This record gives sequence, structure tokens and C-alpha cells, in this order.
Amino acid sequence: MSSSTRTLRRALTAATAVFAATALAAGCASKTEEGGGEKGAGDEFVIGYSQANNAEPYRAQLNKQLEHYVKDYPNLKLLPIADAQQDNAQQVSQIQQFVQQKVDILIVSPNEPAPVTPAVEQACAAGIPVIILDRTVDTDCYTSFIGGDNFEIGKKAGEAVVKELPDGGNVAELRGLLSTEPQKQRHDGFMEAIGENPGIKVVEEREGKWLQPEGTKIMQQWLARGTDIDLVYAHNDPMAIGAQQAAKAAGKDEIKFIGIDGLAIPDGGIRAVQQERMAYTYLYPTGAEEAAKTAADIAAGEKVEKKQTLGTVEITEANAEDVYARYDMSGKVD
Repeated sequence: MSSSTRTLRRALTAATAVFAATALAAGCASKTEEGGGEKGAGDEFVIGYSQANNAEPYRAQLNKQLEHYVKDYPNLKLLPIADAQQDNAQQVSQIQQFVQQKVDILIVSPNEPAPVTPAVEQACAAGIPVIILDRTVDTDCYTSFIGGDNFEIGKKAGEAVVKELPDGGNVAELRGLLSTEPQKQRHDGFMEAIGENPGIKVVEEREGKWLQPEGTKIMQQWLARGTDIDLVYAHNDPMAIGAQQAAKAAGKDEIKFIGIDGLAIPDGGIRAVQQERMAYTYLYPTGAEEAAKTAADIAAGEKVEKKQTLGTVEITEANAEDVYARYDMSGKVD
């Protein structure tokens, strides 16, 4: 092959790559700028939602709340929520199916960011507005991201540990799915808060995958090998509750527990604080109400915020009853 032919091929390859990138960028811009596309404000807008894992109590509650709040907008139709079951390939397939169905708006709660990103970009390129809930993706080609301030929550949890262990002590950390941004931020904020307290030592840490049975199993293993633990910081309430159950079964009632989610449900973190099974939990809003409103705004052709950061509440025994009453949706959702 001549050098001129090779040069021409390289030029064509580069031009193709530039064209593809330009087309994707144009797709991203069109969704943000045009909102609901060619439909009118009174038309029905179909929403497809791929949820990372329905088995987690937080996500099950998110689903119920989203179904509730979407009903406030008569022109929105939410399709049956797709459960990815913590399976990246399944979630990619779900998103691609929604794209093929040509839904008007796509909502995604990513299981993990990297594997799901190309599918989100496919939706972008197809001109479908995308709302990302809770966990980020590795692209800015979406219409709006809605989620909590995980670093701040982790920092508050660390400050609570300092208050609970003024003379120092041993802490075990139950981390969420290691590849997800909320887990990283909840860990980093926590470590910053306890970093200037050399008497507080993290003696154990494991990935609990957000699941209560994992919290129970891991805590059993730590206790079985004789690890001295004064407090467990878990990245969500189910893992904290699972670990507390294991400690109670082992007669370790002196160990304290901190979680995150603060769901106002009978078996959630707020009740666990009221019952003194946990010392603290932190409200992690589901974002369901904001997602429904954002979808309605997109359908109306209105500009929406690119990033919506939701606040938190530190929940202790002193305010647990009031917080539960404020966020209790029993009677509104099944």
C-alpha cells in the first residue's frame, strides 16, 4: 500500500470520527434546547424508566413515589418500570429497548456508570431527553441529573462518629457498590470528617453492595474473627440494619450503627433510630417528585436545570418522629 493511500485512509477515518462526535453532540443539544420535541403541550408523553435494582428498599420506595407523582401530570404516561436487578447488561438492553420504542422521555437510575453510558448516549443521539437519577454516568449528554449530596452526607456521618466516640474507637465501614459514585463520595466525605481524629481507626471495610443480607453476613464474619468494633458506618440503612441484627445475635449490643436513606417506612432507618437500633441515619431523598416535575417541564418545552442537588436531614432519636411524619407517604403509595 502506498504512503499516499495510507494517508488518505487515515484522513477518512478521522473525518468519520469527527462526524460521529458532532452528530452525538448535536443530539445532546437538541434534547436540551427543544425539550419535548415535536409534540404539543397537550399531547401524551411516554416515559420509560430503567431502575438499577427494585430489591433495595430505597429503590422500591422511589418507584412507588414516582408512580404517585407522575399522576399529578395528566399528559405523562409512565410505562412499567424496568428492573435491571443489578445487572449492567440487562440495564443496557432495557435502555436500548426504550430507545427502539421511541419513548418521549427516558429516566435511568444507573447500576454502574461506565457500562450504561453508551446506551444513554444512544438515547441522546436519538433525540430522547434523559433524566439521570441518583447515580451519575460518564457523559454529560443528558437533560438533567437529580441526586443527593453524597459527600456532604458522608461528612455529616463522620462528624457524628466523632461525637459518638470522643475518646476514639474502632470503626467498621460497610460500603456500597464500589464502582458507583455515591459510594465513593460517602466514603470520601466520611474520611475527611474523621481524618483529624487519630484516635478513630477504620479497622474493617467491605463492599456490601447496598444489600441487607450482605450487611448481616459481613458483620458475622468480622465478629467471628474477633475484630473489636465500637461503631459501624454503613452506606445505607439496609446494610446497617443487617449488621445490627448480626451484632445483636452475637450479644454485641454495645456496638453503635449509622446508616443512610432515612425512609419513612415501617422497616426503614427512621424507625430503627426510634427503636434505638441505630444511632443516626441521614435522609437521602428519592428524587421522585423532582423527576416527575422535570419530565413535565420537558414535555412543556421548558428549560430544566442540568444538575439538581437535593438536601439531607440528620435523623436522631430526638427528631425521628417529626421527620417520619413529614416524609410518610403511607396512604399515598401502596
